[in-house]
Formats: sequence, C-alpha cells, structure tokens
Amino acid sequence: MRTIKQSGEHELEVKKSRFLCALARVTDEAEAREFIQQRRKLHHDARHHCSAFVLGDLGEVQKSSDDGEPAGTAGVPMLEVLRHNEITNTVAVVTRYFGGVLLGAGGLVRAYGGAVSAALEHVGLVERRPVRTVTTAVDYLVAGKLDNDLRSAGYQVVDTEYQDVVRFHVNVPVSEVDAFRTWLAEITGGTAEATLGPLTHAEVTT
Repeated sequence: MRTIKQSGEHELEVKKSRFLCALARVTDEAEAREFIQQRRKLHHDARHHCSAFVLGDLGEVQKSSDDGEPAGTAGVPMLEVLRHNEITNTVAVVTRYFGGVLLGAGGLVRAYGGAVSAALEHVGLVERRPVRTVTTAVDYLVAGKLDNDLRSAGYQVVDTEYQDVVRFHVNVPVSEVDAFRTWLAEITGGTAEATLGPLTHAEVTT
C-alpha cells in the first residue's frame, strides 16, 4: 500500500466549474470526518463537498459521499482513484464551485476522478512497506563505525540510545530480517546480536 507524501490541494477547472481537491493524511474515521467538516467550513459558499477515504494497513476501511451530486458520479470515482493507486490512510475532499454548465453523469465522473488524480500527482506518494524493528547493542568504541555501516548499507536507523552501551533501533524489511542478522554478525565479528521488535510500516519514497 501507499499513502500521500504530504497534505495539499490542487484545482481543476472543467467547463467553468472549479473542482478543488484537498488531500490529507488520516489514521482513523474521526480524523477523516473532521477534515471533511473543515473543508465545508472553509468553502461554505460552494455547492458540493464530495469525499472519499481509505484507512487501515490493508485499506480495509473505504467510504465515499456524493454530497448531493447524482448517485455514483462523485464519491465512487474519487474512491476508485485512491484504490487504483493502492492508497491508504488518506482522505480526499473535492469542493465544487458550479460554473453554470451541466456536465452530465460521465462528465462529473471524469471531473471528480480527474481532480483526485491531479492532486495525488501534485502532492506525491510514498510506499508503506512492512518492516520489523530490530534492536542491536554495541560498545561505544564500535558504535560510530556500525552507525556508518548501517546507513551505507541502506538500513533505516529510527532511533539510537546512548546508555551503558549504544543501542540502534533499525527498520528492516520483513523479507530481509535473516539477511540482516547475517550481515550484522559479519560486520561486528559476531559481537552484536539482533533482537526482533514489533512489526510496523515504514514509508519509502517511490
């Protein structure tokens, strides 16, 4: 799955109607609905505020609203764009300022879907990959070298604790945990052990 790199908005004009798509990162339904309400207040003079959001590590929560547009012409095509791009933990709100020209059902589907597509391109995407947080501890004497080796090898060091020893917390892709253990043993001459922590998701720019 993927998510948006940052919140943002983008405007599309179709036959004098303005379609303003705002995107935000959210972690639950309450946050998504709060963002939709914020957009309503901000653009209280607009005719429609159609929305779609996808939540969960596997995108298991999916909802959309046509907000007064003909059924299936706004929220569903917006949701389809999010699903097609495998995006989660994101809410999209398209605010429409009517320009006086009727677009018809097909025109609305293209406009609402197109507004979300253009906004996604505008804000950029990151991939969410399952990772295991692995902890390893070494003496201060070799900590600097290990830190450098980890980063050179492309591993994501998420936290470093300096106590009696130096503890590194590293995000390792799930499929590479065994390879990481082997690499760590070789690079430290067998002095550092890898302790497996929780399964989480890390973001990687695509």
